[in-house]
Amino acid sequence: MLSRKTGYLVVVDPASAPDASTHLQTEGWALLPSVFGDEEVRALAAEIDAVFDATGPDDRVASPDENRYVPFRYEMLNRSALSQKAVGHRGILDVIEPLLGEDCHVIANTAWRQGAGQPSHHGGMNWHIDAGPHVPRPAEVAWDERVPYPIFAVAAHIFLQDCPIECGPTGVIPRSHTSGQAPPAERKLDDSLTWGARGVVPILASAGDVALFVSDVWHRRMPAQPTDPGRFFLQVHYGRRDIAQRLRTSAVANQVSDDAAARASTKRERTLIGLHDPRFYDA
Repeated sequence: MLSRKTGYLVVVDPASAPDASTHLQTEGWALLPSVFGDEEVRALAAEIDAVFDATGPDDRVASPDENRYVPFRYEMLNRSALSQKAVGHRGILDVIEPLLGEDCHVIANTAWRQGAGQPSHHGGMNWHIDAGPHVPRPAEVAWDERVPYPIFAVAAHIFLQDCPIECGPTGVIPRSHTSGQAPPAERKLDDSLTWGARGVVPILASAGDVALFVSDVWHRRMPAQPTDPGRFFLQVHYGRRDIAQRLRTSAVANQVSDDAAARASTKRERTLIGLHDPRFYDA
């Protein structure tokens, strides 16, 4: 467990952190029940519905799938006061701050509203990691468990309606975040995929619950069943202070002058000064 009371991260007594922090660090995921009450959920859902109804999809990357962005709205804390309030709920921060530091920040904030029977987009049906792996290494090199695995980014799903097995919930493979590997591409839809003899755990939740998972953990949307009620949640990615925000693409939000951008004529020259194509959290 970590703290940044001064300029540097320091290790602190694990006993000072909630049990959910330990579970998130060791297993790669955790479920926090009833973080938000019924009235809070209704109000947040209504405000997010209003954003969907008032705005069109945020088309960020060219795609042959014209429906790719329909279920999503980005940078929600900029569009919704209640979303901004929700991402700062102490019930979430108290769990993630011991892993990311007290100065961690939101790096992405996307609302998901997928109707009944609506397929997933963004490749979310495939086994994937959100970024990284942050500590890549050969598959045959085991992590020394005497060293708590470092966490760089954590995803949160704030559920605005129940998420039963029928809707194809997010499934995670426990401890796979410690693998130093991305999931094998040839098994991207394989529900029997394992890591370290551990198989998939579907994260089932009720409205008001919050699911947390480490960005490096292998995860995917599980297949929906014919009675799929759809999914509706506010997604928040929290990162260490050192991780750049992706609420807006770097083409829109950057620290580069117009003259410097004009001088960057190749892709590498652009990425070198911080102008990156959307990927991972921002697309």
